[in-house]
Amino acid sequence: MPSKSSLVAEQLIAHDQIGNALARHSRGVDRADAALIISAYHPGASVDYGFFIGEADALATVLADAMADAPPTLHRTAPPMIRLDGDRAVSEAYVIAYTQEPGMQRLIFGRYLDRLERREGAWRIVYRRYVMDGNVNRADASRPPAPSSAPDHFVPTGAKGSADPALALLAHHHASSLAAQGAAPMSPDTAALDQALSRLAIHDLVMTYCRGIDRGDAELLASIFWEDSTVVSGIVNASGPAFADGVTAYCTANLDYCFHSVANEWIDVKGDHGVGEHYVIAHLSAGGQDVMTGGRYLDRYERRNGVWKIASRTFVADWNTAHPASMALDGMYEPLKTRGAFGKDDPVHAHWASL
Repeated sequence: MPSKSSLVAEQLIAHDQIGNALARHSRGVDRADAALIISAYHPGASVDYGFFIGEADALATVLADAMADAPPTLHRTAPPMIRLDGDRAVSEAYVIAYTQEPGMQRLIFGRYLDRLERREGAWRIVYRRYVMDGNVNRADASRPPAPSSAPDHFVPTGAKGSADPALALLAHHHASSLAAQGAAPMSPDTAALDQALSRLAIHDLVMTYCRGIDRGDAELLASIFWEDSTVVSGIVNASGPAFADGVTAYCTANLDYCFHSVANEWIDVKGDHGVGEHYVIAHLSAGGQDVMTGGRYLDRYERRNGVWKIASRTFVADWNTAHPASMALDGMYEPLKTRGAFGKDDPVHAHWASL
């Protein structure tokens, strides 16, 4: 009988691989990459999307062809709920899809109901059913990026296929990681467990990034970057520590509040090096405007002396909306007395100190 620790490790690896497979699928759709979509499925898998019912391989071609000439899209898949049964599993994942067409921006809210199997140690989808729960359709309220030749304000914008800057960035990060490899090889089981634990540590870095910016905490934000790291954000492009000081100073001086939410985390770990692509929605209020931005963080990570930190981060902007500020504190919102804030007044500080 397997030991309790081996069963826990098996469950951790399963959750890790399933989450990464779902993230690959969304990345494939958004980059119009049929091969990347197919990599999330086992051979012979089938799907039911309503507009298409049939083999997953055929769906991948349909989606990639449909997306190839479309404006940037963002399929933001949240971490799934998973039930395991040996080499089989079922999962439910909430997804927000952003699409755009001339004069119109759409948000589509739905869920992926997946059946998955482990074959030759790899978890992938064998059946997917898409459920739509709701949608929002508004006149285009995006703001074109302000032109700037200054390197400390440049930020890349998303695109389809080979035009997307993520491909070049990830290829560069992979090449840098492979050139630096020197660790002894691991057994397949040990490597899978190390990858799962490493992805958990990297996930915490990403969550800490959001909290550091949204709470205006420069010290916390700086703690997730190596001293020789680089950050391209558009607001401040600098080393990790300098970015932490600059971006928190900017946010606390210019914004009423900001809110960063990350999902669809894809992370590839090889030894002490890793790369990742994380989908982010940032909402902020400033100058009488509500601005929502959808984009991605393209990262490179390094583990030094057993500690993972970010070595490089680039923000890629895919879409945005801007509307007159509509923040309300009365009516249905009046009883909600616990509210966020910059600095030590935010309740999260007491919350974390309670443990």
